[in-house]
Amino acid sequence: YLIFHGFYAEEKLIENLASMSTSERIKEIQKMPETMKIKREIRNKVLKEIRKQSRHHRAQLSCCTQCLQGTAVSFRRFRNSLSEYFDLLQFWHKTLKIIGAEFGTSVLSYFIFLKWLLNFNIFSFLVNFSFITIPQFLAAEPNNLSFTGLELFTGAGYFQQTVLYYGFYTNATISKIKNGPSYNMQLAYIFTVGIYFVICFLILVFSMAKSFCRNFLNTQTYTGNASKLLCTWDFNITNQKAVKLKQKNLGTQIKEDLIEVNREVLNFSVTERVVHIVIHLVSWLASLGTAVAACAAVYFLSVNNLKLFVKGHKNDLENQAAMLVLPIVTSLLNAFIPFFYSWLGRMERLQTPGHQIYVTITRNIILKISIVGILCYYWLDIVAASESQCWETLVGQDIYRLVLVDFIFCLLGSLFGEFLRRIIGTTVCVNLGLPEFDIGRNVLDLIYAQTLTWIGILFSPVLPGIQTISFSIVLFVKKVSLMTNCQPPRKVWRTAQMTTSFIFLLFFPSFLGVLCVIGVTVWRLKPSEKCGPFRGLSSMYAAVSEWIKILENYTASKWVVWIYYNLIKSELFFFILSAVVLIVSYLYWQIIEGRRTMTKLLQKQIIH
Repeated sequence: YLIFHGFYAEEKLIENLASMSTSERIKEIQKMPETMKIKREIRNKVLKEIRKQSRHHRAQLSCCTQCLQGTAVSFRRFRNSLSEYFDLLQFWHKTLKIIGAEFGTSVLSYFIFLKWLLNFNIFSFLVNFSFITIPQFLAAEPNNLSFTGLELFTGAGYFQQTVLYYGFYTNATISKIKNGPSYNMQLAYIFTVGIYFVICFLILVFSMAKSFCRNFLNTQTYTGNASKLLCTWDFNITNQKAVKLKQKNLGTQIKEDLIEVNREVLNFSVTERVVHIVIHLVSWLASLGTAVAACAAVYFLSVNNLKLFVKGHKNDLENQAAMLVLPIVTSLLNAFIPFFYSWLGRMERLQTPGHQIYVTITRNIILKISIVGILCYYWLDIVAASESQCWETLVGQDIYRLVLVDFIFCLLGSLFGEFLRRIIGTTVCVNLGLPEFDIGRNVLDLIYAQTLTWIGILFSPVLPGIQTISFSIVLFVKKVSLMTNCQPPRKVWRTAQMTTSFIFLLFFPSFLGVLCVIGVTVWRLKPSEKCGPFRGLSSMYAAVSEWIKILENYTASKWVVWIYYNLIKSELFFFILSAVVLIVSYLYWQIIEGRRTMTKLLQKQIIH
């Protein structure tokens, strides 16, 4: 009788749960004072009961309704399968957890930023390859140049007659079917690049806003360490390795929070303050002087590089190899000067590791953006006015070599630099110990590489694909080098805002500077006469103007013409748009300040 009664009660419970909505059913199952295993069994029985009722109800419906419901179910299953597939692609999810547990959030922020850039370049490559490169394959002529292997390093020779560079793309309208649809390569090229940069702008702004709200405005970050001790453990974790990893991760986070709370404010005497100020001034003068000297060296080498290209023969491999001098010297400057900046940071003895990293990042960004600025001046003012038959291809080759050599130096720095430092610190000079991961230098290397990729998209549309491969290899090599050669930071500190700072530095000055370079190239410079999709035009933008003139003859396209003349070419429209953006930004900032004030009040109440 008891068995029958228990079975009847369970059956009644399952029927009641099956009749509830999904949210109510979940809440009721969670409230049950049973183990997780029994709750799962009850949930599975309820789902089986719901499917049985659904089949019975479906048999009574019309054929059309069954078809619609079947389509909805199939779409839902496809969406779930797709979501599971994308979850499987998160190869680095466990690795990032291990890095965060072993080395803290400061080192973890670098790998999160690198992974974000990798996904960003995959998107860039897919856009350019779909709308620019694939149509060019249909109209491409056979490449008669021989491949020697040196082209992989110089980017010249055989690669000049491939889709890698701007000069290979046709200016004709592609049409493979007689009297069929055609593809205007000029419009496709300029609109793809233009829309891509608009999407990049929106992604960067959205990412900054999302990261800012999560790291600066999230009230959960001010709820103290008690919540981490009492409320953050996941009781679904049963694997022993996962449990230990979770314990390490929580322990590291609590250490970072305690260091932030218990940070001492050092009181210096007047003499010590004067000495510190003098040390800071000397350090900044030394760093700025080094940046100026590096820019001067890059400028003179770039001018010499142009002479080699103009005077040398096209198939002269010695001249092509000599062109590697510029990217090698540039990469050497970018590789060794940051070590000098790190040494200056240690000499200054700043109060927190965070301040030291931000100062080092500022000096590195001045160095790298100055070098990129000198190169852009050389490309747009000197190369564009040279005697070269296709100056756009020359710029693309320079950027290809810079990206490739920078990638090689990045690998060498990890495989040999950190490895040798570990050998010295563990055998020769034991007092040095294992090296720490230099976050500032490595982050600026990523921003520098991404800046070159953005500039090179106009001159080498396939460049994001090359950068995707390089970032994938860098992600793996940096992870292995970190685990093998480096030690966790001696001073643990919380750095929730660092990812926001990285994205901001990528946006300004990197991305906005690239927009200026692309704008000057598209609107002001005259394209080459004998190569590229814009050959024979006064500027790249002239292709859009000629297209608008053609649309004026079609009544159905009058709205496009109206938008072009009344919005795109109107200074008043952009003035109003800028004013609206400034007003919205001001109001948004006021909301942010209000939320920050409320967060501080909430923090004080929780502490009391």
